[in-house]
Amino acid sequence: YSLIAVSTLLFDKAPYRTVLCLGHIADPEGKKMSKSLGNIVVPWEVIDRHGADAFRWYYLTSKQPWDGYLFSTEAVGESVRQFLLQLWNTYGFYVLYANVNDVGERAGPANELDRWALSRLHATAAEVRDRLDSYDATRAGQAISAFVDDLSNWYVRRSRRRFWDGDLAAFGTLHTCLVTVAKMLAPFCPFLADEIYDNLDGSEPSVHLCDFPEPGERDEPLEAAMAVARETVALGMSARMQAKLKVRQPLRAAVVVASGHEREALERLEDLVREELNVKELRYVAQADELGAHEVKPNYRALGPRFGKQMPQVAAAVAALDPAHVAQALRDGAHVGVSVDGHDHELGPEDLQLAMKPLEGYQLEREGSHAVALELELDDELRQEGLAREIVHAVQNARRSAGLDVEDRIELRLGGDGELLAAAREHEGYLAGETLARSVAYGDGDGSAASIEGRELRIALTRA
Repeated sequence: YSLIAVSTLLFDKAPYRTVLCLGHIADPEGKKMSKSLGNIVVPWEVIDRHGADAFRWYYLTSKQPWDGYLFSTEAVGESVRQFLLQLWNTYGFYVLYANVNDVGERAGPANELDRWALSRLHATAAEVRDRLDSYDATRAGQAISAFVDDLSNWYVRRSRRRFWDGDLAAFGTLHTCLVTVAKMLAPFCPFLADEIYDNLDGSEPSVHLCDFPEPGERDEPLEAAMAVARETVALGMSARMQAKLKVRQPLRAAVVVASGHEREALERLEDLVREELNVKELRYVAQADELGAHEVKPNYRALGPRFGKQMPQVAAAVAALDPAHVAQALRDGAHVGVSVDGHDHELGPEDLQLAMKPLEGYQLEREGSHAVALELELDDELRQEGLAREIVHAVQNARRSAGLDVEDRIELRLGGDGELLAAAREHEGYLAGETLARSVAYGDGDGSAASIEGRELRIALTRA
């Protein structure tokens, strides 16, 4: 304040073009840190425990600097878990599989997922540049964090098989993303950014000598289509959770509410959605009404104060309404009329609770106009495939417990429950391919024990 007051008096203008005001640093209880209260945290202790990059990332991205901070060492550790470890693990994944496949030259994008990742990268670079130009490091860092989350939890997870198979386009896409993230991250986490850049690129002596990334051309329709696909997957996964069905259990079909551009988006990315939901087929309907029957109930919290002792009559009147008519009226923004003791009353969306009861044999999950219903019926073929996937999961755990490297081939012997062994025999090619087994034998013997749906599986493996 004194700066602007003096400058205005002397020169009739502000002494700065931009100013950032810093808030106080308080302890977790909200008390301002001071030596007299004994609640200060020695910075070097935080840096020794979590690193300087984590310390910087916390202050730059957790909130706007003028809001002040409720500081604790644990809060810095949370920033490590939520972002820095996620980025480091994604980088470690690339290095691991690039070394396994002896990757030298890399290729350009080969499919929609590659193009989406690069488009998201360009969008992030544009946002980070814009935010930093406006001195908004907080939202710039949050944009980088959101992209790394997309990269790790969507691109890498959906592309794992491609990395194992040595797909040069996948390696090229992830390499470009990681190097660009390192350049964008340099002002925030200088040491981590330099480590990643130096190992993956190194064309300059340091990442801090590189130009800041320029945004490239985006594919916004693809980004929008992928957003629809991911929302559909999220609803389908929520339906699985409600039905208590593991993702490894294949299902016959998922029925999706989609029309117009949304249906075009899902049809464009249908294979990706179907694989992610682990269903054999995607079917489409235009309205959520086709997935079940509506149920209408009064919202007692809203109607109670209005009708008081007449609520039993109101509840009876609401129960007599046609649920499908109510749903359509509310969608159109109209009100619904009821008669209580000879008087007409209008009820709006806030007065009614509209729910959908799914069709028999389906689990429905809905959010707004979007809905996904999973067909729950399991035949013997689906059950066997589900058991085979569980066996693969158990064998992979046994590989890790044995300390094997990801590229190590094995000799595998399975024993135990007859139904599990029958599933393994039926899907032996898939089992051997996923676990890198050169041979699969069956019969009793030594090995570690695993439990699959209450059935015992014995796993013996040796490096081939």
